[in-house]
Amino acid sequence: MKKTCFIVATIMLATMSISAQDNAVQPYFELDQLPKLINIMPEPPAFDSPEFAADVVRYCWGKQQRLDQERVAQAIADAEWDDHAKLYALWKEAFGLEITEAGTPEIWKLLETSMATTDPMRKETKAHYKRQRPFERYDDPMPSHEEDELRGEGSYPSGHSLRGWGISLLLAQIAPQRADAIFKRGWDYCNSRVIVGAHWQSDVDNSRTAASIGFCALQGSEAFIAQMKKAQNEYIAKTQGQSAITNVNIGQQSQPQQAYNLQGQRVSRNFHGIVIEKDRKSIR
Repeated sequence: MKKTCFIVATIMLATMSISAQDNAVQPYFELDQLPKLINIMPEPPAFDSPEFAADVVRYCWGKQQRLDQERVAQAIADAEWDDHAKLYALWKEAFGLEITEAGTPEIWKLLETSMATTDPMRKETKAHYKRQRPFERYDDPMPSHEEDELRGEGSYPSGHSLRGWGISLLLAQIAPQRADAIFKRGWDYCNSRVIVGAHWQSDVDNSRTAASIGFCALQGSEAFIAQMKKAQNEYIAKTQGQSAITNVNIGQQSQPQQAYNLQGQRVSRNFHGIVIEKDRKSIR
């Protein structure tokens, strides 16, 4: 009986493992096919350097931003990492479309596969430098309450910033007409990491460059290019429907106002005399 149970359990685990592999996102490139950030990015500023002095100034700036309740609330929301639906929702207003797995499957697939490709690029550099984070150096509580999760993990480069700027680059390629708003959202998202004390400004700045390196690498994948085209077509189809509704409303609003005579009776366009139109008297 025990042997039978063991065999059944083994089969179930093997089936679950195969199912998990089938559901896993397959990246456009393996990590060893991508540029190595550790060979490209400069070393993080030494703690006795002028560059680090600039980081300290920005750290103080970040703490000052916490006095703005709306901005610190946004910074806390920007700390989201694991729930991708919440993550992509942060770009909804800028992108002009809600991104969901069910509602926008092609855009979702593009983002998920692209992030699975470029996210791991940061790991080697982080592990090599093991840069101390701001909240650790100053023993400062984080408004986003990430201390336990981040303590002991290197801050250079910023994974959040690499991902956030990467998302902005992808969305701007899908909808270039909204690039200003998309990149503004991405810029603020990255700076949120300074505000909560998770990263130094130099972590964030170099991560934007790292994200751009990863984004350029994606352009060399035929599968990425094909999926990008599907995402662009999906965006057009979804937003054109919204535009059509808007145009109908505009058309309705632009119809001529009804005119009335002095007795309050409606009159035709061919009526001649004194009329009340748009709350004003006029002579036709």
